[in-house]
Amino acid sequence: QVQLVESGGGLVQAGGSLRLSCAASGIIFSIYNMDWYRQAPGKQRELVASISRFSTTNYADSVKGRFTISRDNAKNTVYLQMNSLKPEDTAVYYCNALSRLDNYWGQGTQVTVSS
Repeated sequence: QVQLVESGGGLVQAGGSLRLSCAASGIIFSIYNMDWYRQAPGKQRELVASISRFSTTNYADSVKGRFTISRDNAKNTVYLQMNSLKPEDTAVYYCNALSRLDNYWGQGTQVTVSS
């Protein structure tokens, strides 16, 4: 059974930091591209950051320079370090595991940034 379990969300003031984690089980983690998406109320889900199986990273323009995605294949975990948080970063953050054949989602973790 495949599971992606996000953690680390919460309430933080603007300018603060949070570190999200996504622990994967039931997959060969090292062969998956891992992504972080977010969805704010009334908005479409958007890609925030991605890290390939080769650890190549990409970021949405809105988070470049503030967020860092990383992975630890030994722990089957992907991280999203979020610094200089803004109220517009408020959303549910989802972890996604993508391969040529499979696509899995976590249940999401709420991030709320107060002004």
